[in-house]
Amino acid sequence: MLQFFRRFFQSKLGIPLTLAFLALIAFAFASSDVANTGTFGGVAGGDRVAVVGGQKIDSADLVASARDALDQVRQQNPNMSMEAFIAQGGLDDVLDQMIDRAAIAEYARRHGLRAGENLVNSEIITIPQFRGPNGEFDTTTFRQALGARGISEATFRNDISQGLLAQQLLMPVVFGAQAPDKLATRYAALLQERRRGSIAMLPSSAFAPEGTPDDAALKAFYDENRDDFIRPERRVIRYAVFGPEDLDARIEPTDEEIAARYEEDGARYAASETRRLSQLIVPTREAANAIRARVTGGGSLEAAAREAGFDVAALGPLSQAEYAAQASADVARAAFAAGRGELAAPARSALGWHVVRVDAVERTPARSLAQVRGEIADTLRTEKRQRALADLAASIEEQLTDGVSLGDIAGQLGVDVETTRPLLASGDVYGAPGQTAPEVLGPALETAFQMIEGEPQLAEIERGETYLVFEAGQIVESAAAPLAEIRDDVIAAWRRDRGAAAARAAADRVLERVKEGTSLAAAVQAEETALPGVEPVNLTRQQLAALQGQFPAPLALLFSMAQGTTKKLEAPDDNGWYVVDLDEIEAGEVDREDPVFAQVRRELGSAIGSEYADQLRLALRQELGVERNETAIEAVRKQLLGQN
Repeated sequence: MLQFFRRFFQSKLGIPLTLAFLALIAFAFASSDVANTGTFGGVAGGDRVAVVGGQKIDSADLVASARDALDQVRQQNPNMSMEAFIAQGGLDDVLDQMIDRAAIAEYARRHGLRAGENLVNSEIITIPQFRGPNGEFDTTTFRQALGARGISEATFRNDISQGLLAQQLLMPVVFGAQAPDKLATRYAALLQERRRGSIAMLPSSAFAPEGTPDDAALKAFYDENRDDFIRPERRVIRYAVFGPEDLDARIEPTDEEIAARYEEDGARYAASETRRLSQLIVPTREAANAIRARVTGGGSLEAAAREAGFDVAALGPLSQAEYAAQASADVARAAFAAGRGELAAPARSALGWHVVRVDAVERTPARSLAQVRGEIADTLRTEKRQRALADLAASIEEQLTDGVSLGDIAGQLGVDVETTRPLLASGDVYGAPGQTAPEVLGPALETAFQMIEGEPQLAEIERGETYLVFEAGQIVESAAAPLAEIRDDVIAAWRRDRGAAAARAAADRVLERVKEGTSLAAAVQAEETALPGVEPVNLTRQQLAALQGQFPAPLALLFSMAQGTTKKLEAPDDNGWYVVDLDEIEAGEVDREDPVFAQVRRELGSAIGSEYADQLRLALRQELGVERNETAIEAVRKQLLGQN
């Protein structure tokens, strides 16, 4: 419930790009500072986009952090482009994060706070992504993970160090923040609060003009709202698939090859014997002989073992060599010298003296070349096919490196080149809802959206069986669609916009009538335009909280208003305006023994702690001083948009 209003005012990106101060080490590559001192498309690596105290934030750092933040957003929205990311305020958010982090680090250093190498190491080894197969920290895994993200070890350690400094500063501020009982009681009682009122919807469609704007007006509207018409990047992928059926080399094994393999694997086809055994291990020869004597005299091995306080283990089927590897050569010889159902002579291994009963004997006769010819031929055929495919793939990869085209490669293989319709990074076909890229492209799609146009690559789709040669045949960058191509869409948006403006004016008229004493229903009916009926509302906050944020924005407004007031609220996407009227607030009551009281007290403490942290960050900025270089920031913006 306490997060209700915060969720209502979330940003357009829908993904928080705020600094995760208190969740520092969860593989925190967010806003990673990729070290680079070169020149980035005309923006020098040493250019400062901001200075916090004495600490500089370079253009290169902002470029890297913005790209990394976009990668994170794409995990939720694969079609998000850099243009849309920047248009929705992503670059500004990233820079704000970097300024906050720099301010905290600078303030910490000025006041003697340190995060030394040992402390940084202790944090790094706890990150699960850096653990090897044995579950322990592995240096190779650590460096490979950093390399995959394009981050140097020094940069990553600096990130960890800055985060630890943030913890040292912010944890004392946040930890232990508590809400007074009176405040907690008041907020807990809010859950039982009931509100009665009504909501009217004034849709833009009801007020939208019927006609079409002239060309000048439409062009002006398009230019003013260009960011609303950005199309995601799409690519046409050209590809060819090849496999064993496309091999030129003969893969049928010859008689000589089959005979040589039979000779090489002779032991595999020779007569063999395996046994199932019951085994008891005792510490001395005397104990082994005593148990053997009891069993020979008519008892069972299991009963004799129980009386002696031991267990019998079932083994097999095992060959003599396998059993020798488990126990010892002497024990295996004795076990394979005894007959079925007999006890072998006691023999010793490193574990002790073995008393072994032979439970079953399975003999496999030798197999001739004629008997196993088909089996060997299948094995050789598979091996030769995989070898030939691997050699072919290596040859194709070498040709691609030398600049041979996809068409020429396909011609050599005798396969067709397929061409997709324009695809989005998500794999969906652009402009065709429900249609997706061919399944064979799935493993290569991410790479295809990172390639340069017309530079084919090779990918293994099914290990040892299917290969793919593919290229980005046509790349259409993310940008606002030309007006001529989306004229009808722009006209529809213009109508919605004009309808929304008229709906707002109508909402103002309705508000005036309500202020003069007219009911909301009567005020809406007084409009000349036919409008939907007014919806009554009678809810408690607890009922609202049970919806877990899945409720209309007008309800959120209703539960933030004062009794007897009426307000208007814009609907999303120019769809119209709401008028919200709150008639009555019925106060709730809660006892301090109620579990809700304890829950609200905890949540309030967390919210107060977060507010303390926010205020501290603002105070640090003010004390240290922040200078922004708008020229350099704009240069970074243009570079990220490819306008340099």
